[in-house]
Amino acid sequence: MALHLIKMCVGCDSVEDLAEWQANRMLRGEPLIHRTRNFPKRGAEILEGGSLYWIIKGQVRVRQRITALEAVTDVEGGGRFCAIHLGPDLVRVIHRTQRPMQGWRYLSAEDAPLDRDPNHKDETEEMPAGMVKELRALGLM
Repeated sequence: MALHLIKMCVGCDSVEDLAEWQANRMLRGEPLIHRTRNFPKRGAEILEGGSLYWIIKGQVRVRQRITALEAVTDVEGGGRFCAIHLGPDLVRVIHRTQRPMQGWRYLSAEDAPLDRDPNHKDETEEMPAGMVKELRALGLM
């Protein structure tokens, strides 16, 4: 089974914001990568079909396939970082509340949120985030 990564999507208020930001990168001819300071030690497992699960506004909302992990040296500062190469498709998942974190964490396939049926409208999309959070905390959703 593939191993995944989970990370905060800092600066995005919605999946649409993330999609727009990434579309603009691709229009400029830039690679679809996310830079992170630490290189995953379990990279081989991640490259066996793993995805990056994005946390947006306190919830895991979407994932992207990880296509490559590349160790890169920053030409300006000389520091090293990991470039996580991403596939272009944003796959919406069943929302799950997630506490804020710094950096990324490993996410096992068993613990990863399931993909959302693209033909099924999620009724929580139209509800205020606070209400959805409270209903989930009460076990009603």
